[in-house]
Amino acid sequence: MRTKARLSTRLGVEWLEERAVPAAYYVATTGSDSAAGTAASPWKTLQHAADVVRAGDTVTVRAGSYTGFYLSTDGTAASRITFTGEAGAKITSRNARTADGINLEGADYVTIQGFSVTGAGRAGIRSVLNRDVIVRNNNCDSNAVWGIFSGFSENLTIENNVTSRSAQQHGIYVSNSGDNPVIRGNVSWGNRGCGIHMNGDVSQGGDGIISNALVENNILYSNGAGGGSAINADGVQNSVFRNNLIYNTLAAGITLFRQDGAAGSSRNLVENNTVLVASAGRWALNIMNGSTTNTVRNNILYSAHSFRGAISISADSLSGFVSDYNLTENVFSVDGGNTAISLTQWRTATGRDAHSFTTADPNSLFVSPSTGDYHLKPTSAAVDKGTTTGAPRRTPKARRGRAVTAWTSDTTNSRPARPHLPRLLPHHRPLPGNRSRSGRAGERWPRSRCTTRTARCGSPRPRSGARTPAKFGSRSVT
Repeated sequence: MRTKARLSTRLGVEWLEERAVPAAYYVATTGSDSAAGTAASPWKTLQHAADVVRAGDTVTVRAGSYTGFYLSTDGTAASRITFTGEAGAKITSRNARTADGINLEGADYVTIQGFSVTGAGRAGIRSVLNRDVIVRNNNCDSNAVWGIFSGFSENLTIENNVTSRSAQQHGIYVSNSGDNPVIRGNVSWGNRGCGIHMNGDVSQGGDGIISNALVENNILYSNGAGGGSAINADGVQNSVFRNNLIYNTLAAGITLFRQDGAAGSSRNLVENNTVLVASAGRWALNIMNGSTTNTVRNNILYSAHSFRGAISISADSLSGFVSDYNLTENVFSVDGGNTAISLTQWRTATGRDAHSFTTADPNSLFVSPSTGDYHLKPTSAAVDKGTTTGAPRRTPKARRGRAVTAWTSDTTNSRPARPHLPRLLPHHRPLPGNRSRSGRAGERWPRSRCTTRTARCGSPRPRSGARTPAKFGSRSVT
């Protein structure tokens, strides 16, 4: 973590004070910034609202297209600043100070919700040098670099957003050793890089480690055409990656590694995820660069690539590694992907995955992969085969009311229409010997540059589902 240093440009301490009665402001395209900012007399620009708000204030933004805004004012734990976009509220051009749609620069205790942000020259929504920010229920589509970006942002919550078609890099990028992030319930698709990228990046100051992250209930698909895992964790420790659905990923599925972070991604829990890698992709799960003491259980891990497979781990990451109760394909590696071995050979070499088993055709597990329905069939081989240890009780929701992962539920959800994706074709191949293979697990991306002056860098909520027996994949309930 890294603490922020900031000097007020206002006299005295007025900028920290809360009004006795928080104000409720409104913005509309038909308004005027010389008006009162009320529901009857709204302001016209988001930047005017951002210049006026103090702790406890709310800003409601009516339907229409707006220029973005830059906010550096704090809320407090008891009195947050909240900007809410009503249906149809769109930010279609950058704010006046940075290339982002919405930029929170050192602004603590702020909630941003309900906006569509498109066409920004950098991030749709950017949050840096702050704490306890919530970014919720936004749609960040077709932005130049990232959908949502953070740097040195402590206790950040990114939930129930859609981040899509970032032209250069990632859907969601959490960077610069910001601790305790929650990345939950998001849909991230069609981004050139990662669906979710996390990078401690010691070169930018702080301890170079992202600690105590929770990454759960996300749906990630068709990411990685330019390289980068669906979930990339560089220098991420003591964190949980669970209940995520990853499919048609064009690079790797989940990667725990060290490249820019101060140390490997260690002491993490990877459980109840469904990971289906496209034939042009890589390994379903990579653990590399001294990323030790990780636990992997109750996952479905499959790669349709011709020779890459379920789990690849480097020799320096085996210490403390626990893996079991996974449903995989019959391809593993104990040397970082240089050679491949079968599950039987993997057990002999590592002593792991005693209760795991393989499938040649992951499509047989699910109701209708070709239409995005990853609910398990009643006859699926994954039913009742997982461990109930640490079984979660919530599930991400499928579009059109269908459960989406290996853990069944009664949840419903409405998501944006997705492009048709081809059925994942199984690869019927013989048990591998020690075949040579190549390719990087982790992807190097431009580092996020975040200083005390500026960081130059780089839906509805889930509801409780039906209780079901323990199974594999992205949902386990008991």
